[in-house]
Amino acid sequence: MVHNHRDETDSIGTWAVPVDALYGIQTARALDNFNLSDVRLKDFPEIVVALVMVKKAAALANADLGAISARASAAIVAACDEIIAGRHHDAFAVDMIQGGAGTSTNMNANEVIANLAALMLGRRPGDHGDIHPNDTVNRSQSTNDVYPTAMRLAVLSQCAPLVTALEGLCRSFDRKAVAFSGIRKVGRTQLQDAVPITLGEEFAAFSAAIRNDMRRLTQISEVLREVNLGGTAVGTGVNAPRGYQALAVSKLAAIFGTPLTAHADLLAASYDQSAFVTYSGILKRVAVKLSKISNDLRLLSSGPLAGIGEIRLPPVQAGSSIMPGKVNPVIPEAVNQVAYEVIGRDVTVTMAAEAGQLQLNAMEPVMVYSILQSTRLLTRAAKMLDEKCVAGIEADRGRCAELLDKSMAMAASLVPVIGYDKAARAAKLALAEGISLREAVLREGFLQTSELEELLSAPISQPVMQPLDQALA
Repeated sequence: MVHNHRDETDSIGTWAVPVDALYGIQTARALDNFNLSDVRLKDFPEIVVALVMVKKAAALANADLGAISARASAAIVAACDEIIAGRHHDAFAVDMIQGGAGTSTNMNANEVIANLAALMLGRRPGDHGDIHPNDTVNRSQSTNDVYPTAMRLAVLSQCAPLVTALEGLCRSFDRKAVAFSGIRKVGRTQLQDAVPITLGEEFAAFSAAIRNDMRRLTQISEVLREVNLGGTAVGTGVNAPRGYQALAVSKLAAIFGTPLTAHADLLAASYDQSAFVTYSGILKRVAVKLSKISNDLRLLSSGPLAGIGEIRLPPVQAGSSIMPGKVNPVIPEAVNQVAYEVIGRDVTVTMAAEAGQLQLNAMEPVMVYSILQSTRLLTRAAKMLDEKCVAGIEADRGRCAELLDKSMAMAASLVPVIGYDKAARAAKLALAEGISLREAVLREGFLQTSELEELLSAPISQPVMQPLDQALA
């Protein structure tokens, strides 16, 4: 009879593990205990790769210091290289949300690496005669320094793709800003007509707002380069050989390809996850900006005949099962929903960081899950908004001119010339009589036609002005 399982034993008891599984008993217990989110480590390759990079760095450092044999280190490194290259990720199967401060995640990595190394040395999975998950792969380490370090690397690895996606969106807004630079329109505050602007200025402001957050995102990500690898359980470095911390961090920086530094106070670093609170806050800020811009795009394209209708969003799908011809702003709407999700996850990160107790924060799994999910959502949302919406936006020049002509937006431009009271009187007359502000000014005799035309046709950002005392003379 073919046996489909192998029995493995730990301090709690014996467990049947699938015979060819690369993971072992600790992972199997976690699979049974934590069936929560249906999101597994393998669903975030960046966390798998980050974990394995830490294990590779530890194996190299341990070999250099004589803590493990060169043969064992070579097998571990070879196993790690296969995983970093994208192989065997299905074996990283534990739920992203779990109790134990990430211990199940760390043990999942230890077991997979140990079993891959065992296969390379001619043994079968579960045979730890040469490479033991705890004694060899996890040598000089604890979940409490491995997991937070891997969290930082995983988040750092996804920062650049997000910035790239935001940069692409900004470039699309920049192109539209140039294309729409000569289109005068109504600027609005509190949804009411305010002052004239150009559609190009409006789109340039979208780009500027996002670029501001891109800079902050890049700056804030630097705090994640400070790692607590080598602190082991609580930051004291217990069970790690002398010189291990500096060597392991150096090895990890070389593997990761980015400078890393050891945290100045490893005891504090074991429980203080405020760096993730700060980073998550920047993600929330990006989300708020994208959502606000999406709201504006929805408003500016509303109608199109019975709303503002100053721009036309590219139609990407039919908008109704009952109203023929209706097209909805589905791309900005989806971005709005991404923003709400990110904002909610920021609250999760904040509460999880606050929940640290004494020398450890046990809530780290939900923190890294939330941040990686937020980053993924924002990256995809920025690309979607860029490619499926902004790149195809068209201006309705006629509608912009029509609304500007009918509005009171030019009233503010009159103030430096004819004074606030006369400008207000003209605006009130225009509203009462249903005429344009232009007609009201001329009817009241506040300006001659040539003077008014010069004023109203002046560049919006630098209006033609004359001293008020001369205008009132």
